[in-house]
Amino acid sequence: MLSRRHLLTAAAALPLSVPAITASTMGAMAATGGGDLAALKSLTTGAKPITVEERQARIAKLQDLMARRGIGAFLVESGSSLEYFTGIRWHRSERTTAALIPAQGPVIVVTPAFEEPSVRETLQVGGDVRAWQEHESPFQRLAQALKDGGVAAGTVARTVAVEPTTRFFIIDGIRQVTRDYDLVSGDDLVRACRMHKSPAELALMQVANAVTLAALRYAHAHVRPGMRAADIAALVDTATAALGGRPEFSLVLLNEASAYPHGSLQPEVVRDGSTVLLDCGCAVHGYQSDISRTWVFGTPSARQRTVWDTVRRGQEIALETAKPGIPVGDIDKAVRRYYEGEGWGPGYRLPGLSHRTGHGIGLDGHESPYLVLSDATPLEPGMCFSDEPGIYIPGEFGIRLEDCWHMTETGPTLFTPLATSIDQPI
Repeated sequence: MLSRRHLLTAAAALPLSVPAITASTMGAMAATGGGDLAALKSLTTGAKPITVEERQARIAKLQDLMARRGIGAFLVESGSSLEYFTGIRWHRSERTTAALIPAQGPVIVVTPAFEEPSVRETLQVGGDVRAWQEHESPFQRLAQALKDGGVAAGTVARTVAVEPTTRFFIIDGIRQVTRDYDLVSGDDLVRACRMHKSPAELALMQVANAVTLAALRYAHAHVRPGMRAADIAALVDTATAALGGRPEFSLVLLNEASAYPHGSLQPEVVRDGSTVLLDCGCAVHGYQSDISRTWVFGTPSARQRTVWDTVRRGQEIALETAKPGIPVGDIDKAVRRYYEGEGWGPGYRLPGLSHRTGHGIGLDGHESPYLVLSDATPLEPGMCFSDEPGIYIPGEFGIRLEDCWHMTETGPTLFTPLATSIDQPI
C-alpha cells in the first residue's frame, strides 16, 4: 500500500506543467489501501450529483445554438446524451424512448406507457411525457411532438438535428410517418455542449478516479499465484462497490494476453514473472473513470522494466505536449515520435503502440475528441482525456499505463498521480 508520503512524492515527480491533484483527495486514496475489504470506506458520500439548474442551463445553451443555426429541434434517444440534458437514465431496447428538445419551449419525452413511471423518476427538467401503448407507433408520437414543438414544415426551421448515436430504425421510423422534416446529424451540437466539462462534472470525475485507483491498490495487494483474470476482476469490482463506485468494467490481461489491448480467449493464470495488466473504471453519478496499471508478479525482467519505463515516459510526453490551442492529434504524434526513436513502430505498427494515445471521457468511457493523429480539434480548457500510450509485443507481453486528465488555461491537470515504477505501480 502506498503511504500518503509516497502519493505526494509521486505527484511532485510530475512535469512542472502538470499541477498535482489536491492533497485531500490523495489523502483519501491513501487511506483506502490494500488491507481487508471491511476496512475500505466509501469515497463517494460527499459527491454531489448534477443539479436541475445545471441541466436546465445545458438545455438553454443547446436551444440557443439551434436558434442561431436555424434548427427547429434536437432529437435524442436513450443514452448518455439523454441523461446529460434531461437526467433520464434509461437503457436502449427495441422499444423507443426518446426526447425532443425544440429550439423554443419545453422538452417532450416519448416512452412506452408501462415504462412511464420509471422514466419520470429521473426526468429532472420537467416537460411533457407522452406514452405510447404496445400496439401504437412511437414515431407517430414523435412526429406529433415536432408539430407541437413549433417545428414548422416548409420553413428553414424544419431541420431536426439527431443525436449522433441514435439508432437508424428510429430515424427511419419518423421518415415513414412524415416527410415534413429534414433529419440531419446533431454531432456538432453535442460536441459543443459535452466536450467542455463544468466544475461539477470535473468534481464527479475526480471522485470516480479516486475510487478506481483505491480499488486497483486493493487488488494489487491481493493477487496470488494461480489466480485467473476473472478472480482479479472480482477483487476490483468488489472493492469498487465497497468504495462507493458503480463498477463499469474490469479488464484483466495476464502474461501474453497483455500484448493484445483487449485481451485473448486463451486462459492464463498468475505465476512468477507474470505480466499483470488491469484496465478498470467505475461511475459516480454517471461520470466515469478509466485507469490502467501494469506490473510483474515477482521479479521483472530487464526487458519488462525497460518497456514499462518507456511507457511511463510516453505518458509524460503526452502531458508535456498538451498546450491550449494545439490540435489534439499532436499529442499522439509526439508520443509516436518518441516511441519510434526507441525502436517501436513506426506509426501504429507492432510491436509498438497500435491504438490512439487517449480518448475523451465523461458520461461515456469513450467520447470525442480523441488523441489520434487525424483529430484536429483544438485543445481547450474543460476537455477531459485518458493518457494511455501502451506498448504491445505480440507473443511476449504488453505494458499499458493510463490516467485521466483535464485541460486548464495553463496546462493539463491529472485526476490521479502517474505510477511511480514497475515495482510501485499504484
